Amino acid sequence: MKVQTKRPEQIQVTIHPQQEKRSKEAGSWVMQPEHYPLRKAEKSLDKLIGMKKIKSFVRQIYAFVYVNQCRKELSLPVSEQNLHMLFIGNPGTGKTTVARILAQMFQEMNVLPKGHLIEAERADLVGEYIGQTAQKTRDLIKKAAGGILFIDEAYSLSRGGEKDFGREAVDTLVKAMEDHKHQFILILAGYPEEMQRFLRLNPGLPSRFPHRFHFDDFSPAELLEIFLRQADELGYVCTPTLKKTIKEHLEELNEQERRSHNGRYVRNLMERMLRMQALRLLEENTLDDESLMTFTHVDFEKSTLS
Repeated sequence: MKVQTKRPEQIQVTIHPQQEKRSKEAGSWVMQPEHYPLRKAEKSLDKLIGMKKIKSFVRQIYAFVYVNQCRKELSLPVSEQNLHMLFIGNPGTGKTTVARILAQMFQEMNVLPKGHLIEAERADLVGEYIGQTAQKTRDLIKKAAGGILFIDEAYSLSRGGEKDFGREAVDTLVKAMEDHKHQFILILAGYPEEMQRFLRLNPGLPSRFPHRFHFDDFSPAELLEIFLRQADELGYVCTPTLKKTIKEHLEELNEQERRSHNGRYVRNLMERMLRMQALRLLEENTLDDESLMTFTHVDFEKSTLS
């Protein structure tokens, strides 16, 4: 069997005649045409604005697992499959969304039997007294068995100093990654600078995360595209002049505001505009089709003040 990449968007497998019967008998997803798990993941990823590097990385992960499985079915040596990951990026850059897509893809590839995503933060792992933290962390790992344990703002586990129970949670996670390495996937997520400091908390941490996804901040043009796509999905339209106004508004946001909010800023703006439009229509008593579907400058201006 040969695994070939003809172009970046294609993965081709050639099965020699004497090996075809063995592979078919295995009945594995590997023999399914068109790489269904990857195509489905890419379809979900294509709905996300930007993230070119992330989309490429997901494809690499798929290819790695896929080729390993091909080799395994032909009784060839396989490399150890460590799929624990770090998601590094500012708030609102799509980390949780990508984790959900990966969980589903791994489930369809038979890497994870359940493919569910357990989201957690410091309060879910750290207890208030000695011994409670390790048990809470083990319980959470047990809950995540067969899926992905996604810990957001993971660096918060290192904030309390030497005597903080967060260190106990980290030590328990590290031990579980070794003892139950094929039973769950751990994804630690957080801001770039804070995550670098966090990785120094335990000498064994960096080497246990071979896959690091870096989520870039959205540009003003990408934020506008996110807003317009959300509006379209909800059945709303913006006039050309309103689109220009929103574009200028996003461009005027300082870098710190964009970095600290990203996609969340746009989602919050959309929610405020929905409320302001509803209030305006109630007061105007105008409920025709065009009015119900259209955002106006009034809706936008009141949303930026609320």
